[in-house]
Amino acid sequence: MNRYPLWKYLTVLVALVVGFLYTLPNFYGESPAVQVSSAKSTTKIDPDMLNRVQTILDQAALVTTGSNFERNGPVGTVRFRFSSTDEQLKARDIIERALNPDPADPTYTVALNLLPASPAWLTAIGAGPMYLGLDLRGGVHFLLQVDMQGALTARYDSLSTDIRAAFREQRIATPSVERADMSVVAVFADEQARSRGLALLRTRYNDMSFIEGTSDGIRSGLPQITGKLSNAAIAAVQNSALRQNIITLHNRINELGVAEPVIQQQGADRIVVQLPGVQDVARAKEILGRTATLEIRMVDDSPAASSALAAGAVPFGLERYEDSDGRPLLLRRQVILTGENLQDAQAGRDSQNQQPAVHLTLDSKGARIFRDVTRDNIGNRMAILLFEKGRGEVVTAPVIRSEIPGGQVQISGSMTAEDAADISLLLRAGSLAAPMTIIEERTIGPSLGAENIAKGFNATLWGFVAVVLFMVVYYRTFGLFSAIGLTINVFLLMSLLSMLQATLTLPGIAAIALTIGMAIDANVLINERIREELRRGESPQAAIQIGFERAWGTILDSNLTTLIVGIALLIFGTGPVRGFAVVHCLGILTSMFSAVVVVRSMVNLSYGGRKKLKGLSIGTIWQPKDQ
Repeated sequence: MNRYPLWKYLTVLVALVVGFLYTLPNFYGESPAVQVSSAKSTTKIDPDMLNRVQTILDQAALVTTGSNFERNGPVGTVRFRFSSTDEQLKARDIIERALNPDPADPTYTVALNLLPASPAWLTAIGAGPMYLGLDLRGGVHFLLQVDMQGALTARYDSLSTDIRAAFREQRIATPSVERADMSVVAVFADEQARSRGLALLRTRYNDMSFIEGTSDGIRSGLPQITGKLSNAAIAAVQNSALRQNIITLHNRINELGVAEPVIQQQGADRIVVQLPGVQDVARAKEILGRTATLEIRMVDDSPAASSALAAGAVPFGLERYEDSDGRPLLLRRQVILTGENLQDAQAGRDSQNQQPAVHLTLDSKGARIFRDVTRDNIGNRMAILLFEKGRGEVVTAPVIRSEIPGGQVQISGSMTAEDAADISLLLRAGSLAAPMTIIEERTIGPSLGAENIAKGFNATLWGFVAVVLFMVVYYRTFGLFSAIGLTINVFLLMSLLSMLQATLTLPGIAAIALTIGMAIDANVLINERIREELRRGESPQAAIQIGFERAWGTILDSNLTTLIVGIALLIFGTGPVRGFAVVHCLGILTSMFSAVVVVRSMVNLSYGGRKKLKGLSIGTIWQPKDQ
């Protein structure tokens, strides 16, 4: 009656072993480490960097306790662990001098970091600790305001330039085409010119609305057209600016060596940035506020330029730059296009040979200029430069094969799919789409984080001890089973959070404490149901069977309604609320498994094999007095 089949016992055993293994890394703490990442968008970190840095450390007789290479999208990072902070600091200085011979122009960012101190065999099976959030580890918190008016202003400036060029091409007489606040105003010489201009605008700019009127001021009385972006177009410009800024911030924050940074949208025009473990606020501000610009220029591959380059000279009108592999190039000073003309860049495939390629989308002004330049320079090379901290580097320099009209540009050649993804990311996220200002800044020290951990741990521990004491005293052996199940529940919850690489925050600790209280409720229902069946005169074996079966419906209903609330918090909540909801929902699932399956397996092992069971150690069974 009260015996599980073998497969159920094995299921419980596997769950306990997996829960223990994946919880274990959280008890090993962290070890000091040195992280090497790219300080320039055009510099790549690949697995070969591990061997290069290891050679540097071997020459300095510094012993590491582990190393790894990690790739987050196209961004690579290598990390080396050490046994003490003294060796960590020595290693940082030695690696810095070896990799960045010119301190004024660092190629790599060498940062101090903390990594899990888990043994290699745990790391090999993918077991890692939970990350600690800003409130537990300390760090910096920024709230950034995105200047949406600035993004719209830039868009209207671009539109006014494009419209002016379009009128010039069609020979439409327009004394002026200028941006006026959040609109474009075009003044025409006569009514006929305005009619032609209006027809052209409605054909080319279907995301704008146009109103006819009469100009005032210096050109008073002349016919004019005022154009404004539609609400959908304005929303698209703002959303695009916000998304690009978030992508750019993700790309930059990798330089700080931050584990699990939080970069997310808040509201319609704000971005929250949380950097756990970072105490250097000035360095963080420098990284977040850094600007990068994009330029397209022509490469001079003439025999005279090549000879001068080989001799180490730079002819007049040219500038010397290097590509990502360190090869020198001579570029003309004239800037053909800038990043303002680039609307999008995506990795893809060449439509003819299916080779990896980068597809660029230019605005109307850029498309016109690009068409003219490619028509006049077939067979020559065009360089795309990325400027950071005042220094430029060539991202790619493809050969122009034919005239490229329409603003749809394809860069292809000897590149892999990974190279195409890297280049498209650089071109798309090389600079901020809209200016940002820091409107809120908070610094949380590591001592405060340690204090938060201690308080949260103590609150959870003493709550756990109080619950266990009550259950053991009140329910005896069955209370001990409940206490063991509660312990297993905590281990399973921590293992799930570790598997998911979740970030534990103070609300998450509160959710763990709440889970302990809610988990024991299921055991109370089961134990009281068994007591009730014993009062009715059922045999001990029958009381166990009926108690677990009939309590299950109540347990399922109560936990299901609580889970619905947790899912609602997860969907509609933000920040700390979501952190609480994640732990809360997982805790409900683990508590149901531990209270019903795990505790039942212990009861079955203890009592299921006894055929002549006289009674149960489940505390005092109160009998109602006769009326």
